[in-house]
Amino acid sequence: MLSYMQRRYVRFLLYAIVILFVVMAIVSQVNNWWLVFPFFILAGATLVVLIIAEFKLNKQIQQTTNMLASRVQKAEQRAVSEMPLGLLIYNEESQVEWMNAYMRKYFDYEEVIGLTLNNEESDLWRIIQNATTDNTQTIQWNNQYFEITVNKNERFLYLQDANELEGLVQENEENQIVIGVIFLDNYDEWTQGMDDRRRGALNNIVTSTLGQWARTHAIFLKRMSSERYTVVMRYSTLVELEQNKFAILDVIREKTSKKNIPLTLSIGLAYNDSDLTLLAELSQSSLDLALGRGGDQVVIKQPEAKVRFYGGKTNPMEKRTRVRARVISQALQELISQSDNVVVVGHRFPDMDVIGSCLGIRKIAEMNGKDAYVVVDTEMLNDDVQRLMSEIDKNTDVTRNIISPQKVKNHITKKTLLVVVDTHNPAMVEANELLDMIDQCVIIDHHRRSEHFIEHPNPVLVYIEPYASSTAELITELFEYQPTGTSISAIEATAMLAGIVVDTKNFTLRTGSRTFDAASYLRSLGADTVLVQQFLKENLDTFVKRNRLVETMSFYHDGMAITMGPDDVPYNNVLAAQAADRMLGMEGVEASFVLFRREDDRVGISARSLGEINVQIIMEMLDGGGHLSNAATQIADVSCEEAEVRLKEAIDAYWKGEE
Repeated sequence: MLSYMQRRYVRFLLYAIVILFVVMAIVSQVNNWWLVFPFFILAGATLVVLIIAEFKLNKQIQQTTNMLASRVQKAEQRAVSEMPLGLLIYNEESQVEWMNAYMRKYFDYEEVIGLTLNNEESDLWRIIQNATTDNTQTIQWNNQYFEITVNKNERFLYLQDANELEGLVQENEENQIVIGVIFLDNYDEWTQGMDDRRRGALNNIVTSTLGQWARTHAIFLKRMSSERYTVVMRYSTLVELEQNKFAILDVIREKTSKKNIPLTLSIGLAYNDSDLTLLAELSQSSLDLALGRGGDQVVIKQPEAKVRFYGGKTNPMEKRTRVRARVISQALQELISQSDNVVVVGHRFPDMDVIGSCLGIRKIAEMNGKDAYVVVDTEMLNDDVQRLMSEIDKNTDVTRNIISPQKVKNHITKKTLLVVVDTHNPAMVEANELLDMIDQCVIIDHHRRSEHFIEHPNPVLVYIEPYASSTAELITELFEYQPTGTSISAIEATAMLAGIVVDTKNFTLRTGSRTFDAASYLRSLGADTVLVQQFLKENLDTFVKRNRLVETMSFYHDGMAITMGPDDVPYNNVLAAQAADRMLGMEGVEASFVLFRREDDRVGISARSLGEINVQIIMEMLDGGGHLSNAATQIADVSCEEAEVRLKEAIDAYWKGEE
């Protein structure tokens, strides 16, 4: 059927004409038969005219179609060659087979066809290899930003300029809001008893210095109370402050020190979320973390990201009031009274401070009429702690409450209270499965707070004082406010005194007036200093091992000494710590690091310093922690040599930060 007859209205018209001609022919044959021939001639002529019209129409349509196809083809070719989208086709040997003109301008070669990307353009080839098929991603190449889509099956890619888009992204990032809180550490303690003139002079120094700092960096600063400020800034300002390591900390410390009032700042900052309420909560959480680590530092948080720390160059100042100790003691007494019993745990591989602190909490529970179970894994004890435990075994009243991690589970009820001492890192807690089994938890620790903190169970009481020499010192202060009637035994007092002696290195490090007060109190209860020295005695093998570590030390950077034990010989923590202390007494050593294979097959690093170098920051880079002058970490699944490489990288990063 002819094409025009496929149209319904044309087809019906032809049918009508043919029927009309047939009817007229029949009528003519009846009346005038000779009229049949003109009708048939007229019908044939009509059909011929229609056929000629169809032919012309088809020819015109074909010409129009060819012209349109030619224009589309030219437009496609021009678009592929000239549109702002780079196209590149490569073969299996990573050689360029073809690229359009837009793509060619990003290459500095005269002849690009046959160019081997794997050799001449290794950066682009690496991007191609790492790309996911048919997924668009933003990359940086030739100092520019592009959106790239790679089809690895067909071996071609699209490249689009994304500099403007990336500029908008960066501008949006730079302009995002940062909310923070500034806190004047120990402001109330320093100003207590000051006359109005001196207090006004101090406030003038702090206010003018912070005001000038805020104006210089375009920061909104609002004083909310005598010791608290609210700050709002842009992210670009935060980047600038991070680059100079928050020099305002040093400026405030130096200016107030000249007035014999070494006031310091703690700053908590938060960003990277559109919810300002959440940022306000995060900034307060950052401030709490900074204060928990001893103050004089900046903590920066963002949702679902690693916390950043700056400052913390000085040892925390000792508090001048015992008010908090009394409040904590009374709160602990109330919690114990409301519980069925108490379970006390410390960190793995317990030291003297852990054992002494655990026995102290056990005695406080006993003073409040509750049973307390001290969880100790006797297979994970160092020589000095084993000697202490052997002496404790002679006192059955104490020994019956010391229990293994397996047996303590039989004593847990819904109203059991868990007390964690000398650590707040859930990964370091002895029998940390207890954290999931007990609903209420108390944390008492003297280490600077890290970002790894016990979140479950939700701690109902947290007592972290990094100014204290040891956890045993903190717990000794709690006895003063507990019910009387139950006396502390001599062995319990001796164990707690041993914890203080070990952590202070015989009252030479991190020792304040309250440390001596606590030691004096324990001595009055019958603590035996001679027995403490008996616990700390070392055998000849330990002496030789420690000296071998010391004699192999070498310097890395100015004043930093590193030594490493054999990878196949296990050392205990105490021996390594003693070696680090011994190295610190050498001339020219400002900080010491001892790497050793632990008995649990992990590599331990014990770090010490005289205070100028913050070993805590270095250890935190390796997922450890501690104090400014006393820190450590443990690394799993590495050799001692690999751990040394990581340590040196952390030291390099620390020095770059200091610079």
